Amino acid sequence: MGFRLVRELAADGVPVAVACRFLNVSTSGYYDWRDRPPSARAIADGELTATIRRIHADSRQTYGAPRVLADLRLGLGVHVARKRVARLMRLDGLVGVSHRRKRRGWKPDTATHEDLVKRQFRADAPNRLWFCDITQHRARDGWVYCAAVIDAYSRRIVGWSISDRITAEIVVDALEMARWRRRPEPGTVVHADRGAQYTSWLFGHRLRQAGLLGSMGRVASSVDNALIESFWSTMQRELLDRAVWDSRAQLASAMFEWIEGFCNPRRRHTSLGDLSPVEFEALHTAAEIAA
Repeated sequence: MGFRLVRELAADGVPVAVACRFLNVSTSGYYDWRDRPPSARAIADGELTATIRRIHADSRQTYGAPRVLADLRLGLGVHVARKRVARLMRLDGLVGVSHRRKRRGWKPDTATHEDLVKRQFRADAPNRLWFCDITQHRARDGWVYCAAVIDAYSRRIVGWSISDRITAEIVVDALEMARWRRRPEPGTVVHADRGAQYTSWLFGHRLRQAGLLGSMGRVASSVDNALIESFWSTMQRELLDRAVWDSRAQLASAMFEWIEGFCNPRRRHTSLGDLSPVEFEALHTAAEIAA
């Protein structure tokens, strides 16, 4: 460690002899250390660090050591210890984006559907259980609202809608996209919170038209919609809070690109065995075909 500090101080213009005397290390020992060929371990660490940098950059600087490790093992077939990945990321100054609790202050409306989910957030196949919600974020010229529908089986965003107005139409548009993309059978459960958009006649009417079963939590708690709340939390910390958005158009475009270009096809989920939603659903499709 002492010799590394000497090298750093020398790079900053401090004379080597002065740095060695300050750190109480041998000047000749430092030069021997500096001129020594790198060990096989050091070379391997350098190559692995370069790969880690690329994975971290491809994740938009959001992955910490666990997801970087998953990309190494599952994506590249590189078998390495988690502690080694964490050490190399720390030495290289690479960090992931950490979780921050989301708080909301809206007052819920009266529920228009029974709670068919009861905080059971898993499904055994696609299109059995969907969760819906809205989030908002501010650009310099105003608010942008995003409504989304997430499939409980794969954590895939199957429908979304972005608008500068928070109306019943935005949640209906997200639902219609999900229906168009997925063609769900009648009986799919669609769970939402008790916001005014989801208790509206229009949203309930579209559910009934499609043969979908509406569901709402009985209490005013975000825990009842925890699956999509977790998605919003991820979007908030990995996208929305990492930039100042000059316009609503810029922010809306970034939301779209993050969902369709990164989150669905590429972002790894620990709950999915470190696969992306698209990869996880592909396994299900392959298993169905094989059966």
